[in-house]
Amino acid sequence: MNIAVISAHSCPAGTLGTKDTGGMSVYTLEIARELGKLGHKVDVYTRLHNPDDLVVLELGENARLIHIEAGERTKLHKLAVHGLLPEFTANLEMFRKENNLEYDIVYTHYWISTLAGEEFSRLWQVPHVTMFHTLGAMKNTFGVGEPDPDLRIDTEGELVKSVHRIIAPTEREKGELVNRYNADPNKIGVVPCGVNMELFRPLDRAESRQRIGLVNGKIILFAGRIDPLKGIANLVKAVALIKGGKDTRLVIVGGGNGDNEVQTYRELARDCGIAENVTFTGAVSQDTMPYYYTAADVCVLPSYYESFGLVALEALSCGMPVVANDVGDLKNIIRQGETGFVTAGNSPAVLAETIGQALDSRFAPAETIRESVKQYTWADVAGALTGEFERLICRYRVPVS
Repeated sequence: MNIAVISAHSCPAGTLGTKDTGGMSVYTLEIARELGKLGHKVDVYTRLHNPDDLVVLELGENARLIHIEAGERTKLHKLAVHGLLPEFTANLEMFRKENNLEYDIVYTHYWISTLAGEEFSRLWQVPHVTMFHTLGAMKNTFGVGEPDPDLRIDTEGELVKSVHRIIAPTEREKGELVNRYNADPNKIGVVPCGVNMELFRPLDRAESRQRIGLVNGKIILFAGRIDPLKGIANLVKAVALIKGGKDTRLVIVGGGNGDNEVQTYRELARDCGIAENVTFTGAVSQDTMPYYYTAADVCVLPSYYESFGLVALEALSCGMPVVANDVGDLKNIIRQGETGFVTAGNSPAVLAETIGQALDSRFAPAETIRESVKQYTWADVAGALTGEFERLICRYRVPVS
């Protein structure tokens, strides 16, 4: 198959942990590489946001990233990218024609790219598969952070009816698509996310702590975008409640020095009296993350909402126990009391009690924890997606009598 993948607003090769660059970027990059290994030709299209970026970047065997000009060559707010879609689609189509490219299917990510995908599906006469990654209607139910506009929610409601196929990472997300957007359940395929088990593996703990510069005490790790929906405020408050927490350090990986949210959490840590016990690392490369996972005593996902929960898979693959709110598919991934704990809520009190319990627990050995997620490789995900794509293409090509 020749597959066009579209991630207009978020570059898969961007700096992870910064705004708009998180699990979706990991997903897009890993899936492109794995589909390429299976012999498919994969072109991932994104908006050119950095003047130093190459127009075409090789990602691996049969897979490449293509930057398309649209607006200023700088990072823009997602809604600004929405306004640039006519220019983005026109320039993408010009690139396709100039390079004599033909595609069998288009696979889009996030609602903004799904809009572009609808245009290309009509133009190229090929089926369109999308993955929303998060749902605006779900995000707004929590009343945390900046609410998503009606534009997004209304557009998602229209798109679930017009696209040919939707990929949801969990049965829970499939249910939300049906309940909140009245999506046809027969149009939704459930394919979980994955983890790069070659990269995320148990390392020597003492060496890992030396590597990240944190040698002593208990380490509680948070990794992800610095966003209110991630529940970081509750985690900071929880650490302040943990008894005997003087030798406990919260390490928050993600964000940048100019991130206003980071400053907000710095001030919160100071107000809670634990400023000396909280480390903000900023964004960290994927290659470095295994050292953080291995160095920690527990990884915590205090999120209000996750469509899946990729960070948990990465931590578990490194042999690290996880404490997580019941979001995404974590209640089916984490083995209660063996590889971590799933909490019924993310209040500071609940998190503090469960993290304290985790710090005092004897979990399964690192290799056993890692073994618990062996079925979540990106190769498995790519294989499942290939089946979804091939079946859809066959149905699309059969004439209706």
